[in-house]
Amino acid sequence: MKLVVVVPFLNEEEHLPKMLASIGRQERLPDRLVLVDDGSTDSSPGIAAEFAADHPYATLLRRPVRPAERDRMAKAAELDAFQWGLAKVSEPWDVVAKLDADLEATPDLFAELERRFESDPELGMAGAYLSVVNPAGVRRHRCPPDHVEGATSFYRRECFHQISPLPPILGWDTIDEVRARMHGWRTQSFPMPSGDPVLLRRTGSHDGILRGFRRTGLAAYAYGAHPLHVLGAALVRTRERPLVLGGVNYLAGWAGAALTRRPRAERDVRQRVRQENLARMRRTVAARARR
Repeated sequence: MKLVVVVPFLNEEEHLPKMLASIGRQERLPDRLVLVDDGSTDSSPGIAAEFAADHPYATLLRRPVRPAERDRMAKAAELDAFQWGLAKVSEPWDVVAKLDADLEATPDLFAELERRFESDPELGMAGAYLSVVNPAGVRRHRCPPDHVEGATSFYRRECFHQISPLPPILGWDTIDEVRARMHGWRTQSFPMPSGDPVLLRRTGSHDGILRGFRRTGLAAYAYGAHPLHVLGAALVRTRERPLVLGGVNYLAGWAGAALTRRPRAERDVRQRVRQENLARMRRTVAARARR
């Protein structure tokens, strides 16, 4: 398989060195690594340029610095940078991966997921279970088996073309997998034999953890989460730090998006999400009843 990896980044001088070093240690190197500087003003473009100069498979692409925005992530800037970088790839590819710049990958990440794609022609999207650095230490992130975390999203070419273009809204990294399943593809996260890749920064915390919780709620509205699922997710987040406030802000993000009619996924995607939410909740209730 021909593997293309795209890493969008913005002002990631703290984490980019570890991320790039983890790519350089891969058992199976990418056929093309596209590093997309999305307008950084720190030293991260220089870090990426140095890596690209030493690794022939790597290319650095730079986008201009843009005016400051109140919440740049609300417009899915990462998705825009990923799709822009992929469009610059001229050679053929079989699988493309979008990796976060604050990820430290285990050495077998690319090789293991390549094996998964080769052994299962119906696998359209795949990723790894992730551990996350948080105040309580390094712990595995909650992830249903059929969910693919946005930090390690690997797409089979045929699947990617069927689900594209992805909408530039928060929640796109759930909309993609739902569209894939609607086209008959399997989506799955896998444990890596050598352990979990690690997100070096708590999810959603780069510009304030409470804003991160609100964004997560906004994303839930965008992809059409069932209200019962939203309430359950809010309750779970009340037990995360900061206690109670996480769940309150998640619910506020969802409710605020509903009141202001923020952009959403298409109706059939939202219906599929609600069906899957209800099915998962029924399975959870049944499993607890058997204990």
